[in-house]
Amino acid sequence: MLKVKISQAIPNPLQLNIECTPGELHALVGPSGSGKTTALRTIAGLNNAHTGKIECDGQLWFEANEIGGVGVSLSPAERSCGFIFQQYALFPHLTALENVCIPLYNSLPEVSERKKLAQEWLERMGIGELANRMPNQLSGGQQQRVALARALARTPKILLLDEPFSAIDAPTRQSLYKTLAELRKDLNIPILLVTHDLREADLLADRITVIDQGVGLQTAPPQVLFERPRNSRVAELVGINNKFEGIFTAGKLTWNGCQQIFNVVDKGKIPPNTPVAWVITAEGLSLNADKSTLSVEVIVEQLSTLGQIAVIQLRTLEGGHAVVWEASAAEVKRLSLKVGEIAHLEIDSGKIHIMPLRPINDPRRFREAN
Repeated sequence: MLKVKISQAIPNPLQLNIECTPGELHALVGPSGSGKTTALRTIAGLNNAHTGKIECDGQLWFEANEIGGVGVSLSPAERSCGFIFQQYALFPHLTALENVCIPLYNSLPEVSERKKLAQEWLERMGIGELANRMPNQLSGGQQQRVALARALARTPKILLLDEPFSAIDAPTRQSLYKTLAELRKDLNIPILLVTHDLREADLLADRITVIDQGVGLQTAPPQVLFERPRNSRVAELVGINNKFEGIFTAGKLTWNGCQQIFNVVDKGKIPPNTPVAWVITAEGLSLNADKSTLSVEVIVEQLSTLGQIAVIQLRTLEGGHAVVWEASAAEVKRLSLKVGEIAHLEIDSGKIHIMPLRPINDPRRFREAN
């Protein structure tokens, strides 16, 4: 298991508390410059944190505190990390086979043994026949497979992936996703993936940590993260469209500017008359042609159809709130929706998730992720 609890102020602020179990793929997501790559580099020993602890497979890799300073700090070579960079970082003057041999020099002194194991890893990556090609003779996907073989050849205790698929075309990316999924079963080591692609994180990760300005804001499985973000900033970063504000009092949620009141269950931790942010899942929205006691009048502002899926931009007549509703093209046709016409939106209060309304610089957000 990998356990990371670190804090640093300069040069790149970082406050992170995560765990990753063997066989688990844990994704780090956040905007550019949020500290995702810094986190990987700190775990690998390429950066040092100011305080904290990094432990992997029962071995202490790093430990430091305010009083005693750095007590333990293993070198990158001693940390047994497989690290794959976005730009592959292959040696251009070496063949694919020779690149994979690089991390084996210390463990396998015999050239024949190194080449044999390197060839086995290239075969495992499905590119054994490309062993004698130079990096410039390989496609981006092939280069990334060489980089993956090189990272795993030394049998690392963890695998660190820094946006490894971002420079690869979609079909190749899907093929590498499959390869990574197959490797996970056999390797049984913690895997940390940095990505800016939320769909990629949702597809591959068991858990996701959202990082913003160097701070881990929330750690959760993908479904929990997208349905129940910790606060409005997390909701914004994970791309939740339907995010609103209101006042919550004893199970009653108002919607700013609207007369509608929703019955929402909470854990009893929110004081009366508290301003909150709230989100609603796609399953909690429905659109009807006829008015009901629970519906809100909306005007259809925009209607976009892509294949069998339609995205409808709505705006409430009360409060002027923008709402995004996704449905099948058949459903849109059944409702006879047209831009500029009035429709009736129903919101399932059981699908509403309320959360603290915190500005980005609120110090309360600098909490350890759960």
